[in-house]
Amino acid sequence: MKPILFTAFLFLICFTGFAQSFKNEFGFKTENDAYLATLNDRYYTNGLFIYFRRAINPNKLSVNIEKKTYEVSVGQKIFTPYWGQVPKKEDQDRPFAGYLYAGGAYSVFFKNESVLKTSVELGTVGPNSLAKKAQVFLHKTVGFYTPAGWDYQITNELALNLAANYSKLLYRTTDNAIDFSGQGYANLGTTFSGAGTSVLIRAGRLNQLFNSAYHNAVIGEAKTKKLNNSELFFYVKPQLNFVAYDATIQGSLFNNDSPVTFGVKPIVFEQQFGINYSSNRFTIDFNIIFKTKEVKSVAEAQNYGGLSLYYRFH
Repeated sequence: MKPILFTAFLFLICFTGFAQSFKNEFGFKTENDAYLATLNDRYYTNGLFIYFRRAINPNKLSVNIEKKTYEVSVGQKIFTPYWGQVPKKEDQDRPFAGYLYAGGAYSVFFKNESVLKTSVELGTVGPNSLAKKAQVFLHKTVGFYTPAGWDYQITNELALNLAANYSKLLYRTTDNAIDFSGQGYANLGTTFSGAGTSVLIRAGRLNQLFNSAYHNAVIGEAKTKKLNNSELFFYVKPQLNFVAYDATIQGSLFNNDSPVTFGVKPIVFEQQFGINYSSNRFTIDFNIIFKTKEVKSVAEAQNYGGLSLYYRFH
């Protein structure tokens, strides 16, 4: 009986990751307007992203840094007009467009609960992004309508985009149940250029920013002990975006070859609501985003949902 109990105990430890710190994380994120069950299929209609992250040896860090991680990713975004079946270009209120990339990111988590993340993405906009094939395949698989109008999509263009994100804890209640963080970002590239600012409000069972799943910081071993062994919290994030350029709407920076283009709204407000659960081994996150108009056309506001799943291992 004892060997059986001992084996079961070892299995439980291995499966749950109890009292362990894992260096690696693998997972994916998917975004789609269908998650809101609004029967809309428009504008930013689908996104799929795959990630691998690894924590850097903490012995190499200075005293004011809790943790460092790096990340590699691949992703695809698909954009359509108000519907994925608009065969006439004069009826399109936003261009058909796709964005396909591979990227890398580097995150530094400071002891004062600030986070700096820098990233670079290299890819393509246009038919080479395979967005048309991806949407046709997805719709055929689930029995949706056949997309039409991709003949007028944004043309091929090399994509090189840089980004920096900074977050800083502003306040946390004494019972560690609610906190507020200020956030800001800047993008510069041939596809997306702009900046934004936001406030993140979390409520529930929380960890410090350098240990929190919200910032993908569960991997690695911080110098400061976690507030909780697991997290379960709701979050709200109002964000103001300043848009300088968006090639999926305006076409290439270097030519006017795209058959359908529009101007961008320079200021876009978005409101995000979400829930996050994270154990030592797993993270699951679901959120919904509401955005004001992005396009200078008859296009309307949009909304969509996102689902993230991550698994950690040695």
